[in-house]
Amino acid sequence: MAIFKKEREYPSQQDVNQIINQFVQYLQNEGYKVQQKVEGNKAIVQAQKAGILRDLIAADRALTFTFENTPENLKVNVGIGKWIQNLGVTAVEALIVSPLFLAVDVPEILWTEHVESGLMKYLDSIIKGT
Repeated sequence: MAIFKKEREYPSQQDVNQIINQFVQYLQNEGYKVQQKVEGNKAIVQAQKAGILRDLIAADRALTFTFENTPENLKVNVGIGKWIQNLGVTAVEALIVSPLFLAVDVPEILWTEHVESGLMKYLDSIIKGT
C-alpha cells in the first residue's frame, strides 16, 4: 500500500500547532473542507476537496495528514483516509495507529498523487520556514 501513503521526517521537533494553523489556512484558501485535531505531540488534518462528482463517488475519502513529534524529529504521513465525522472528539493516538488508508481506483490514485505532491511541497515550506 505504499502508493497510498507517504512519510517524511524532518530533523528536529517543530511547533505542531503553528504548522497545523498555517497549513489549514492554506488548505481552506484553496477550497478544501478541513478538520484538524492536535493532542500533545500528535496531530491530524483531514482535507477534502468539494465538488458534485467527488461528493457522489468518494464522499467518505479525504487526504489525511498525521504529524508526530518524536524526541529526534517530526514525522509527517499523508495518504487517503476515511473522512471521520467527529474528528474533534476522536483521540489522535487511536487515529495514528489505526488503518487510515483505503484502496482506491487508478484515476483517484493519479489525482491524489498530484495533489499530495503539491500540498507536501507547501507543507515543506512551512516546516522549513521558507
